[in-house]
Amino acid sequence: MITKEELDKLVEKYENEDFIKDDPVQFIHKFHDKKDAEIAGFVASLLAYGSRKQFIQKLNILLEIANNEPLNFVQNFEDGLIGDFNYRFGKPNDFICIFNTLKELYNTSDGLEELFAHGYGQGKLFEVVTDYFYERANSSVGQGFYHMIPNPKNGGAMKRMCMLLRWMVRKSPVDIGIWKFMKPSELYIPLDVHVGNVSRQMGLLTRNANDFKAVVELTENLKKFCPEDPIKYDFALFSYGVNGEQKKNAAV
Repeated sequence: MITKEELDKLVEKYENEDFIKDDPVQFIHKFHDKKDAEIAGFVASLLAYGSRKQFIQKLNILLEIANNEPLNFVQNFEDGLIGDFNYRFGKPNDFICIFNTLKELYNTSDGLEELFAHGYGQGKLFEVVTDYFYERANSSVGQGFYHMIPNPKNGGAMKRMCMLLRWMVRKSPVDIGIWKFMKPSELYIPLDVHVGNVSRQMGLLTRNANDFKAVVELTENLKKFCPEDPIKYDFALFSYGVNGEQKKNAAV
């Protein structure tokens, strides 16, 4: 198994401002207003699958549609504003439903932090959020809507929602730490293929499936290295995998 010292060196290498420019977290850093930033982060997390080049390009287009004013766009959203915007599984009607739901949320409450905090307080962090969107879905939405906002009851890794929480709860050179309802020690690792493969190679994960049980196992093992901030190792595991370093150093 990899040692804490070795993993900490990888964190030091990868958790820096240079990480931002190629990652969807860049969209949060475009805004100073809290609600603009959290809306940009939420939408960025929904589209953060497939080719990075493609979804970052699509997110830039979406911000242009919103005139780089996420909160104003959401609060005054009308169906026609989305045009024919789409991304892979996500079709225009899926995005219309998502933005109409955000419109209701921000015009009747304090927004996403309040919604996530309510879920956290109920012990159903993800379920409360997804239920809020599912209850407002209509027959026009398709596969894309449910792909972007997956059902935690299916046992999946909830990778993009875990990633959003990392962005919003942790405070670091990359993460902005503006949500205060939970501690960094309570976050879950955003688990994708790269992180899963590297974690198994390093002896941090034994479960073969990249599901939520694997998320819990890996998170608990990372807590042994840093109980107060286990998800800081996301940078090390993800970047090490994406950059192909595990292939160069199979002895790790």
